[in-house]
Amino acid sequence: MAMTTNLIQARPRSTAVAGHARGGNALVRWVGKNLFNGWVSTLLTVVSVLAIGWLVAAVGPWLRNSIWSAGSLMECRSILDGASGACWGVIRDRWAQLLFGFYPSTLYWRPVTAFGLLLVALAPMLFPGLPRKILRFSALYPGLAFWLIWGGSFWFPVTIYIGLLIGISLFSRFSRKHLWLAAGIGMAGSICWWVFLSEPAFLWAESLVPTSVQAITSRQIGGFLLSVIIGVTGIVLSLPLGILLALGRRSSLPFIHATSVIFIEFIRGVPLITILFSASLLLNYFLPPGSNFDLILRVVIMVTLFASAYMAEVIRGGLAALPRGQYEAAEALGLDYWRTQRLVIMPQALKISIPGIVNSFIGLFKDTTLVVFIGLLDPVAIAAAIRAHTDWQGIYWELYIFIGAIFFLFCFGMSRYSMYLERRLKTDHR
Repeated sequence: MAMTTNLIQARPRSTAVAGHARGGNALVRWVGKNLFNGWVSTLLTVVSVLAIGWLVAAVGPWLRNSIWSAGSLMECRSILDGASGACWGVIRDRWAQLLFGFYPSTLYWRPVTAFGLLLVALAPMLFPGLPRKILRFSALYPGLAFWLIWGGSFWFPVTIYIGLLIGISLFSRFSRKHLWLAAGIGMAGSICWWVFLSEPAFLWAESLVPTSVQAITSRQIGGFLLSVIIGVTGIVLSLPLGILLALGRRSSLPFIHATSVIFIEFIRGVPLITILFSASLLLNYFLPPGSNFDLILRVVIMVTLFASAYMAEVIRGGLAALPRGQYEAAEALGLDYWRTQRLVIMPQALKISIPGIVNSFIGLFKDTTLVVFIGLLDPVAIAAAIRAHTDWQGIYWELYIFIGAIFFLFCFGMSRYSMYLERRLKTDHR
């Protein structure tokens, strides 16, 4: 009986030992297959290990001797006393400037509230399990965010929304008969409201119910606040515009096809920095004298147009990958062109194009640093301004490592979300 008990107690131990042995053998097989599979793989592995070891040996002491509580580079050096170390005190001292630029410190709650509400506005579009009623708030969010960040009167974005509602109502009223005529009527109605009626309505509403808060100029907005404003707006607007341009390029109507092709090829053939200079210098020449068109708004428009051209080609690749049978099936069901695109073609094309779309989004967000060349204070320009200050003159790596880490978090988040979206939309079983 005692022997039987000992055998029963020994079985789990032997099973655990066997499991560890199998795990160890699997690890050895993986290492042999992936790291030492031939002399070329072995050489690359050894070189990589040596490079990582050299990097750790070089950077390790610098990071280990990090200084966080210092008010200047001179104070950091006195604390280090000749040793090599990172002076992260510059981040602790200037983190608000890196995030918000020269935005008034007493009003930081406004951009923080705007970006907190941004998460609420994007949530129903990113995660379909949430209530769709939140989309109503998503439609109202841009005007609310503009008012929170730039200030001024709340009635200004309201008048913009009224013009959009007028255009949409006119379009929906005439779209059943002639689509393009309805689009023209709706656009004309919105323009007439904005040009002739919005200012009197704005002044009348402000006189009845004052809603003005302290106004902020574009020169005060900088740092990651500026990058997120340009990046998020460009990403949100470039996707629908890219879809329309991709459909226009594949259109059988000669005028629409030619216009789309000319726009896409012209934008793709011009560097973004040239387009930004056009937004900064040339766009004012096409405006009425005395008009004040906000610089950030000009940059957002040009960046959106630039991203839309690239987005159109990415989506056109997804459309070209669909077999002709999908179009024929939609025709057999009696669907018209727009229902075919909305219900059959575009969902499949966008699913195929997810990696290219997210790649364009990531590139667009990183390209927001180019606005430094037209005088806007992006994070790189803020870092240069901090380095020019007497307290931090000579600081270098700490600022750019911090900026690179923040950009990495944004871009890595977009990449991981795209992988989640691909898994969620995957319908095959391979």
